[in-house]
Amino acid sequence: MIHPSAPVSSSDVRLAVTMGDACGVGPEIIARWWASESRPHAVVVGDPAVLARALQWVSATGVTVRLVEDIEEAWRLPAGVMPVWQPAGLPADLLAAPVGRVDVRAGMAAAACIRQAVRLAQQEAVDAIVTAPLHKEALALAGEPYPGHTELLQAEGAPPGQPPAPVRMMLANDQLKTVLVTIHVGLRQAIEQVTLPAVLGTLRITHAAAALWGMPAPRIAVAGLNPHAGEGGLFGDEEVTIIGPAIEAARAEGIDARGPYAPDTVFMRARHAPPAHPGEFDVVVAMYHDQGLIPVKYLGLDQGVNVTLGLPFVRTSPDHGTAFDLAGTGRADPASFAHAVAMARQMVRGRLAAR
Repeated sequence: MIHPSAPVSSSDVRLAVTMGDACGVGPEIIARWWASESRPHAVVVGDPAVLARALQWVSATGVTVRLVEDIEEAWRLPAGVMPVWQPAGLPADLLAAPVGRVDVRAGMAAAACIRQAVRLAQQEAVDAIVTAPLHKEALALAGEPYPGHTELLQAEGAPPGQPPAPVRMMLANDQLKTVLVTIHVGLRQAIEQVTLPAVLGTLRITHAAAALWGMPAPRIAVAGLNPHAGEGGLFGDEEVTIIGPAIEAARAEGIDARGPYAPDTVFMRARHAPPAHPGEFDVVVAMYHDQGLIPVKYLGLDQGVNVTLGLPFVRTSPDHGTAFDLAGTGRADPASFAHAVAMARQMVRGRLAAR
């Protein structure tokens, strides 16, 4: 049963944690994180048998799994008991799916878990969703039309009868935050999708979301699309005809957007590593996937967090994939997952403070 609780206090954020790909490291990083938390205050959306196996792999002997059907029960259980909400439609033989390999059953289960977590968020039974990694190929094998988490969450998060809201992907760590204009598309298509409305929309979403992590007036740097930000049209005119006008429009709305700057230096300028290197900017808007994500990932995967901006609920995820080579070994590092949890809690509290 689902009973929306009273509004969450600033110190008590209710999380729905999705299992991710059952053949990857998702269940293990959840298990290891849970064993290290004194107060997880979360419900895991997934398969109880898969999660119980993961607890064995990481030697979390002090944690047991309990299947729950009433969300209120999840918040009353002690830290040593992991409440698992099993969504409808999970493959009955999911535990037989080969660990460390792409499997259609894992794709089906991952999608089902995401949809159930979204329902919990829409019904205000949880305050935020933290997703463990899924595998895009397994998702495709399961017949899902979405290339990844971001697009699936966007589609599922739309209120009934309404079109999906525009969303953007942000990758963040303690030193750098980047938001993408385009996401999971080929490079040729990404360039075509860099339009004035897309860039301006990204600036608006970034500005609005920044208040949730304590930056009500963020300094937003905008990367150019072309080398040297086009050199005044010498290496491409997108900066002159699209990106620059979008920045001007955003500034007219009171958004502190600056640029476009050369992509090969703007991320260094924005990197915040005090006291030696205070960042000039609070966040960088990048034009395409690898342009924005390489700099963040280069600084280290252990602190990176993936955040979907623009959803009607908070959603974060660790900055790594399913790591099939580590799956089943019990050695997967939960650090990025823990940072994703911390970011989700921070954003929920920021949303409460803004009410």
